[in-house]
Amino acid sequence: MIRLSILHRTLYRYRGPVALSPHRLLLRPRESRNLRLLSHEVTTDPPGRIVWARDVAGNAVATAAFERTTDRLEIVSRSEVELHAVAWPIFDIAAEAIVFPFAISDDDRTDLGALPFPQHPDPDGRLGRWAWGFVLGARTDTLSLLKDLCAGVAGALVYRSREEEGARPPLDTLDRGEGSCRDFAVLFAEAARALGFGARLVSGYLHDREGTGLTGSAGAGSTHAWAEIYLPGAGWVAFDPTNRSVGGADLIPVAVARDIAQATPVSGRFAGPEGAAGTLEVEVQVTAVPA
Repeated sequence: MIRLSILHRTLYRYRGPVALSPHRLLLRPRESRNLRLLSHEVTTDPPGRIVWARDVAGNAVATAAFERTTDRLEIVSRSEVELHAVAWPIFDIAAEAIVFPFAISDDDRTDLGALPFPQHPDPDGRLGRWAWGFVLGARTDTLSLLKDLCAGVAGALVYRSREEEGARPPLDTLDRGEGSCRDFAVLFAEAARALGFGARLVSGYLHDREGTGLTGSAGAGSTHAWAEIYLPGAGWVAFDPTNRSVGGADLIPVAVARDIAQATPVSGRFAGPEGAAGTLEVEVQVTAVPA
């Protein structure tokens, strides 16, 4: 178990007074058997009225509404969590799902909804063929297949941090041969979906423990993205293709979604004169709290 303190600060500066629309905030870590949320607080400047709700995926969503015009908006999220995920987890996969391919129950198929289906065009089946290239035979160990696919994404791409929002389409990422953690996660999830797995994208934070050399949290301002695959018996299993890792060690999830765009930490609009758009600063700090 490790206790972590998380600071996530977002600062918008505008070139003159603007009116702010309600902003959607996905900043509260998701509690689970691996993560205990000890405290969480969101503050805004100018002060806003914050209302909390749960979205369709069970994420805690805050909506911040503002009454007056302003030339800056600062949103600060502070959390403290206990992370209980182990580095080498054992997954209790149901007997019928240990070997790929396998059939999931009608109930699971219904509840997974759109998650087993590709979300990006693959008109020529190129991504599907690439994913099936990791299937080694008529009967393949399911977990080994997913680990190979996770490592295969990392092997096909060079990590490049970038400032633009969103993720590139998976075929574009493959053609470029490089991408951010968001691009790695989307490519992995789409490839897994091409094999029939239910997959969802995860946005959150990465704890880069001293000496681990994890990728995806370099410098202030780095959130992290990875994917989860549904396996009967084991449930949702985390795969971080950026670091070729399996399981939730060092990962602090905040939001899960069918599409990574649905898990944007801060989203909202403003109304103002032409040229009012200014600058954006993001600071993220994940630090261990001494026992």
